[in-house]
Amino acid sequence: MESMEILMGANAIATQLGITRRQTYKLIYAGEIPTFKLGGTVAARKSVLAKWLDEKAAA
Repeated sequence: MESMEILMGANAIATQLGITRRQTYKLIYAGEIPTFKLGGTVAARKSVLAKWLDEKAAA
């Protein structure tokens, strides 16, 4: 597992998705974005976010 694969924090996730930090938190709290907690910090895998975006685009 590469450490660069994991995005740590809402800012990193927001940057990856091209949205604001506030939008990211709204999506996280709504259970829309596939995230997990790592040491108390919200985190996500780039590959999982990419797959999630592909599925959203196909829907």
